[in-house]
Amino acid sequence: MLNITDKAKEEAITPLLRLGFRPFFLLGALYAFIAVPVWIYAFQNGQPEALGAPALWWHAHEMLFGFAMAIVAGFVLTAVQNWTGVNGTKGTRLGLIVALWLAPRILFWTPAPFWLISVVESLFLLAVAYEVGTRVFKSKGWRNLFFVPLFALAIFANFASYATITGVVPFTSSAVWQAMLWWFMLLLSVMGGRVIPFFTSRKFNFDKPQPLLWLEVAGNLPLVLLFILSFFPLTLSQLETPLFIWAGVFQLVKVIRWKPWKTISEPLVWALHASYACIPAYLLLKGLTTNAWLAHTSLHLFAIGALSGLILAMIARVTMGHTGRNIYQGPKMGVAFAALILSALVRSVGVGLYPEYTMQLLDVATVLWMLSFGLYLLKFAKMLATARADGHPG
Repeated sequence: MLNITDKAKEEAITPLLRLGFRPFFLLGALYAFIAVPVWIYAFQNGQPEALGAPALWWHAHEMLFGFAMAIVAGFVLTAVQNWTGVNGTKGTRLGLIVALWLAPRILFWTPAPFWLISVVESLFLLAVAYEVGTRVFKSKGWRNLFFVPLFALAIFANFASYATITGVVPFTSSAVWQAMLWWFMLLLSVMGGRVIPFFTSRKFNFDKPQPLLWLEVAGNLPLVLLFILSFFPLTLSQLETPLFIWAGVFQLVKVIRWKPWKTISEPLVWALHASYACIPAYLLLKGLTTNAWLAHTSLHLFAIGALSGLILAMIARVTMGHTGRNIYQGPKMGVAFAALILSALVRSVGVGLYPEYTMQLLDVATVLWMLSFGLYLLKFAKMLATARADGHPG
């Protein structure tokens, strides 16, 4: 049972800092809306003078450690309250963690040294891991302890990413970004396996397919191997194709077991299925294509379609539920979800098959991306910044 909340103390906290999802979903979506067009401008016009890091490095780093990690932080800082029954992080404590996330986003545009930015960013990751870990230990909810080593890996990858700029490590920035994509894919696989079939069965009133241990191991073990092998490029080049196909086949089996064809009438559910389906689609495309350029651009099928697609679908759903509203009676987001999936296809398959139109296709993909997150901000920002509709804490 959730710890008793003092209503007077709760109401003294500004609504934006009453639970982790509020500031991190708002700032994460706003950053997504801003950072991608900034990158496209830099890609088409050259390195911005004010940006202290190489533009390509900044883009990859900020999509993972800026945008996506903000949403992950907001989600786990909120969900851990339900998992453990211990009140979530809020108020000044939450505000300090938000500041630790926000500071590196600003410092990149100043002369601040990379060692300082990397330390601040790692303190943010450590703070989130601490907030989650202490609640798991207090409640003995060991099932959710896996988030702590996941954040430890992210801290390592974060320091490694900065080290690649100076060339003091024996691997490239690309290896770090690829490793973090596997980190996020593993996280989505574990969390998606928990929530997507549950949400689907509750909405459409059919029995939830029970998770199969052998299927989870078969689908996730190659992702762990790919994460590790990202730092050993010679070995990876020999093993990546069978690992891609292996992971893709078993991830596809997971998707089929969830009965996605039954969800077409509800955008908040089909968006989860369509986005998750981009995981096996990416893995199988990467493993089976003989087109080297398409294999390279296909990573955006995961980065935009799966990672960002699941983010958008989940933050819309969580925002409704945790602000005291009926989840399925909120703002319509079907256009936003469809635009993001289309953006993923344009950026990955479109650019991969028609490289001569790369600049035009990048512009199209960017507009679709901005439409998706712009609609979320337009429809949900006020909910995030104001008290719950039902008067309850949170």
